[in-house]
Amino acid sequence: MRAAERQLEMLREMGCNAVRMSHNPSAPEFLELTDRMGFLVVAESFDMWERRKTPLDAHLIFPEWGEQDMRALVRRDRNRPSVIMWSIGNEVGEQYTDAAGAEVARRLREITREEDATRPTTTAMNWAKPDMPLPAVVDLISLNYQGEGIRQEPEFAGTDRIRTPPQYLPFREKFPDKVILSSETASTLSSRGVYLFPVSPLVSAPVRDGRGGDSTIRHVSAYETHAVDFGSTPDKVFASLDSHPFVAGEFVWTGFDYLGEPTPYYSSRSSYSGIIDLAGFRKDRFYLYQSRWRPELPMAHILPHWSWPERIGLVTPVHVFTSGDEAELFLNGRSLGRKQKGAFEYRLRWDDVIYEPGTLEVVAYKSGREWARGTVRTSGEAAALKLTPDRSEILSDGRDLSFVTAQVVDADGTFVPRADHSVSFHLEGPGEIVATDNGDPTNFQSFVSPRRRAFNGLVLVIVRGIPGQPGQLKLIATSNGLRAGETLIRTNVHQP
Repeated sequence: MRAAERQLEMLREMGCNAVRMSHNPSAPEFLELTDRMGFLVVAESFDMWERRKTPLDAHLIFPEWGEQDMRALVRRDRNRPSVIMWSIGNEVGEQYTDAAGAEVARRLREITREEDATRPTTTAMNWAKPDMPLPAVVDLISLNYQGEGIRQEPEFAGTDRIRTPPQYLPFREKFPDKVILSSETASTLSSRGVYLFPVSPLVSAPVRDGRGGDSTIRHVSAYETHAVDFGSTPDKVFASLDSHPFVAGEFVWTGFDYLGEPTPYYSSRSSYSGIIDLAGFRKDRFYLYQSRWRPELPMAHILPHWSWPERIGLVTPVHVFTSGDEAELFLNGRSLGRKQKGAFEYRLRWDDVIYEPGTLEVVAYKSGREWARGTVRTSGEAAALKLTPDRSEILSDGRDLSFVTAQVVDADGTFVPRADHSVSFHLEGPGEIVATDNGDPTNFQSFVSPRRRAFNGLVLVIVRGIPGQPGQLKLIATSNGLRAGETLIRTNVHQP
């Protein structure tokens, strides 16, 4: 439960206020957290109905179990204050079966209404169009990727891939009295801390080798300008939403990287679409969403890092995500110009910066007044490990967890953003190491290993106490050639 709570805390820090379950009933413990923490929830039932997506999926049991499962979900969760709507399906094959598919949706909607007449029903559609019968059945219109348009780039013209022009207005015209929301947007791809050159001049483009991706290392650039072929970057989604103010909002695919679906590199272990990586480390994209979803928060985030010994004298674009409306960038004290966000612009770009070691600083402004500052510095050689627990006191119940971040730093304590040292962890006291990770989607090492190679300077280690044995834990991290790092964690019988 603590692991899920930590995830929700990070989403709240970003400005997220609602989550959509995908694509099955959530654990009741998760909904206990959303109730307590004030998140809104779209409770979702099925990823397929009678038409299959894979040979052995739930279509085999839907005719017998669909009604029972739908009723069970609503009965279990209808008294949850966080649940605001029921989603009866996600991208189901019945979108393609006209009236027959709409009839399945009608039956599920009626089942839902019989169990709970207080909340609306919807289904997430990635293909169904306004003139088809299925959208008319549900109470709310939920669109996956269709609002921004799917594969509208010129390179997809003439292909047999699904291509859909932007659909917000057609649905609005057909259903003027129905709420429209984006139930799935973006599917932006990136690997935390990996910056590939050249940088796309576009705000949204598909990933290809030499254009945001590198299939030899299986990573996608963290400049956050590339998405899956059918998706879009946050910049493009924000512009589409701002152009259609009648749209209620968006749910982003996805909050966190997850095991499986490693598009576009299928030999990797995990996805690239998360705003936060699998270890729980924030990608740069986190701050782009934060700049939009928390406009009252003074913040300014610079990317990329500024440790590029091989790029001296080369163009190294600098982007800034800020809740301000303009900003001035400085390199080693020299102004590189002041830029203002234009209409439908959500990042500030200095695309002609020539790299030199030192300090990059941005000063952001809002309504003409200084708003926030951000800084990145060139690091020295890796010298030490620094450990930072998310909580230094936990319960000694064998379930509570402390998530400890290990950073590789130089002699001055500056983060070394490209470090890949192998780090070993040892715990003293009445506790145990549960797992380690580094957020690298290409890494297949077991999560239970007490050793992990840093991925772009970071490693995560998860610690818990022994039930009924309160005391002090001492976590030690070591790596050849680096000064060891350590931190103390106290476990208590009662809540600290």
